[in-house]
Amino acid sequence: MRWQHGTREDLEVRHWRKFINHSNERYSEMGLALMQKIPTPITPVRMDKDHRQITLAYFDKASTVDYIGAVQGIPVCFDAKECNVDTFPLQNVHEHQMDFMEKFERQADAFFLIYYTARNELYYMQYTQIRKFWDRAQSGGRKSVRLEELDPEWIFSTEEWLFCAVFGFNSERFGNEGLTESYKVRIITNRF
Repeated sequence: MRWQHGTREDLEVRHWRKFINHSNERYSEMGLALMQKIPTPITPVRMDKDHRQITLAYFDKASTVDYIGAVQGIPVCFDAKECNVDTFPLQNVHEHQMDFMEKFERQADAFFLIYYTARNELYYMQYTQIRKFWDRAQSGGRKSVRLEELDPEWIFSTEEWLFCAVFGFNSERFGNEGLTESYKVRIITNRF
């Protein structure tokens, strides 16, 4: 079965996580990566018994990141965020996430995937980059990241890419030994 290129409707916020999960499943099938969704621990308060859905809940504890796994032997973790304007508010990132990613980054690779819904674009942001913005905000500076502050090399339109949840491997840090040729170019195209 050939996996089809996503459309704008596929990438609406309500489908964002499903799209990532599907990409991760494809990577697993292809033997390129093993990524797991980390569930957020919640305690249900109210349930819709007819539809078997939780309608009210609270978080048991702070979670770390959305996804964790390995890409061709390299451990990676990432968090997926959405933003509907050209300014990404750092309030969408939590201190416990930054703490976890800082520790993870010492041993492996950590990053954020930010989906700009109004622009239909994805931005891959390495932990080291978001750390600079985070520290700036903590020091009393700007508490958001403007689109023009981002490296345009890491902004992708959905017309240009087939979503790759694990494409952000930091080759400068870990080298390219053992990686497939398609992975070295950071984006695995839809030529599966």
